[in-house]
Amino acid sequence: MTAVTDIPSQSDLRLTVGAKAALIAVVVGALCLTLEGVAPWLVKWPAAWELPATQWVGAFLDWFLNGIKPAMRLFSDLMAYPMNWANFLLGSTPWPILIGLVTALGWYLGGLPMAALGFFGLCFVLASGYWAESMNTLALVAVSVPVALTVGGAIGILANEVPRVKSFVQAVLDVMQTVPTFAYLTPLLLLFGFGPVVGLIASAIYAAPPMARNVMLGLERVEPEIKEAAIMSGATRFQQLFQVEIPAAATQIMVGVNQCLMAALSMVIIAAVIGGFNDIGWEVLLTMRKAQFGESLMAGLVIVVFAVVIDRMSGTLATERKQYDRRVVWAVLGFTALFTAAFWAWLPNPSELTLLDPVAAAVDSGLTAFTQANGPWLDALKNNSLFYVLLPLRIGLDQAVLPFTWGFQWTPGMSYGLFAFGVAVAGLMAWRGQLTAGLVILTLIGMLETGISNLPWPFVLTAVGALSYVAGGWRLAALSVGLLCTILVSGLWERALLSLYLSGAAVFTCAVVGGLIGLASAVWSPVWKVVRPICDMLQTIPLFVFLIPVLMVFQIGEFSAFLAICAYAIVPMIRYTRHGLVNTPDEMMEAAISSGATEWQIMRDVRAPYAAPTILLGLNQTILYAFAMLVIAALIGTTGLGQSIYLALGQADVGLGISAGAAMAILALIADRIVQGFAEEQRKALGL
Repeated sequence: MTAVTDIPSQSDLRLTVGAKAALIAVVVGALCLTLEGVAPWLVKWPAAWELPATQWVGAFLDWFLNGIKPAMRLFSDLMAYPMNWANFLLGSTPWPILIGLVTALGWYLGGLPMAALGFFGLCFVLASGYWAESMNTLALVAVSVPVALTVGGAIGILANEVPRVKSFVQAVLDVMQTVPTFAYLTPLLLLFGFGPVVGLIASAIYAAPPMARNVMLGLERVEPEIKEAAIMSGATRFQQLFQVEIPAAATQIMVGVNQCLMAALSMVIIAAVIGGFNDIGWEVLLTMRKAQFGESLMAGLVIVVFAVVIDRMSGTLATERKQYDRRVVWAVLGFTALFTAAFWAWLPNPSELTLLDPVAAAVDSGLTAFTQANGPWLDALKNNSLFYVLLPLRIGLDQAVLPFTWGFQWTPGMSYGLFAFGVAVAGLMAWRGQLTAGLVILTLIGMLETGISNLPWPFVLTAVGALSYVAGGWRLAALSVGLLCTILVSGLWERALLSLYLSGAAVFTCAVVGGLIGLASAVWSPVWKVVRPICDMLQTIPLFVFLIPVLMVFQIGEFSAFLAICAYAIVPMIRYTRHGLVNTPDEMMEAAISSGATEWQIMRDVRAPYAAPTILLGLNQTILYAFAMLVIAALIGTTGLGQSIYLALGQADVGLGISAGAAMAILALIADRIVQGFAEEQRKALGL
């Protein structure tokens, strides 16, 4: 009996889908490295096989954009009128009136805390000396947001009313979400030229998708009983939609308004690169280029203040608000009017207020003193991170390990030894019944020895295809491989791998560090009390501002870009990890406790598995955030697709800009679909 049971059954000997996928990737990678000397084209795609896709795209877009340029220039001229009116209105209104209006609005929306936030926030803007530039920025937002709300709302309603259009709209919104922000600016530059109108239109285009998504989501979630009641009352479809369904979906739609406002503000700052307009984004960019980090930080803080105030005030529209005494609103407005009238002749010009200039000067001098005092330590941190982590990931141990960096030379024998160690680990884990994990470790060792930027293209296609098949089946595998092939033949493959390397390193760091912070926040509530406001602040800061602190300390370089990406992308990982761990059903917790499980066993066997789908969604958002920040980080020294997009913007090369932006969108889209596939699989396994 014992002898029979010791013999593995046929089902035990079968490879799982994951093991098959990992084995295929390992075999293909080993063949490519073995045959590199005989067939070098297996490692590097020959230039003769590349298609002039960038030139084709550029030629087509030049023809198309030139065809619609007259109509677009007319639209640009028309949009200049409301923008000039908004500039005039905000620029000529006395600053006490504007501060009073924002304070009164804050009281109406959120009581004393919100009123104080608006009052002290605008007082900071006034004291910074950037009042005029800030009003110009607000004028752009004030004009672009209504356009974005109208277009996004119309798209959302259209997708809800015409089911055939819905899948197409969702696909377009997915692409717009993954296309880097700078890629929007290149074709707009040809259509509208330089100037503030470009920022306005780019902001409206970028801010419309969040509104469309939330309108679609809100209308989908309207209870069937509400719809049936409207039908039974004899209402027309128009009445059902605008008098019943949209009011019922108002909460979700207000979330879209909040996201639309934040996206518009973020894009207006980015559009300053080609706007050349006297707004706060241009001030940040100009002071950064001049290495005036104190003034750059002050202008960046102004953006942060606006982002926080707009986010908090618009965010209250999506929640049930308390009714505050409206007499306070009228009292604030009346006092503001009386104060302005009484002291009109003595009101200082806001552009001449330099109350915070000493602070900016102190920041510059303090930064100089800090870098001089801690220069060796900071240089050691940056160099060690580059030489021992980032550089090996980029070009591999066989090229990164040099006497100058590591103190010795990497030899072919070391490569053979490393591969032998990987094979031994994989064999040991296979013997213990963990073949898939062993093959994955062997694959990672091979990638570390070779370097992500030097990976053979057949291995990348095979590995991504196999991973996609495990996550979502043949359709996802075919889609992923097909999209990657378009990058391969377009001549952007090497730059795509460089982008994949830096974003991958940042995502891995965010996953580890953010996961640990999320775990600590879930286990100890005092940690979350400290982490939560930091996450709130990081989520409201526009992408541009993340460059300032790392640039101040570590100067231009790849390490600075890496830190900026991590700072922006880590928040979703923290939030989703904590949210997943603290929302374990009570009955599951009670069952685990009653069975005598320890806290560690509950975390490992109950809370973590249940939270896995939520954590994977956090990883998905982290990946998208990393790709979004990668292009912005090109301003301070990254390579790859982000740098290509930035260079295309400066050269008005619409073909390169669109092609590189599309390549980055493809990478983000593939990663998004793979992670979503694994998350859906986890949800099904949990019966959710």
